[in-house]
Amino acid sequence: MKVTINGEPRFFADASAGQVTLAGLVESLGIKSDRVAIELNRDIVPRDRWAGTFLKDGDQLEIVHFVGGGSR
Repeated sequence: MKVTINGEPRFFADASAGQVTLAGLVESLGIKSDRVAIELNRDIVPRDRWAGTFLKDGDQLEIVHFVGGGSR
């Protein structure tokens, strides 16, 4: 299975097709889930749906990290 994450292709073993969820992907990438938003095929997926959203071959993902800070 091939998915594109932030413009870069990522490959998963054929056995994992239909078994990888957004929640599992975030965990496997070591991302803190409370600091990102995920767009799947141009639709933002609410965090409470990540565990039930399975990736498919050809999916396009954009993962946006929130950054704090600013000027004084």
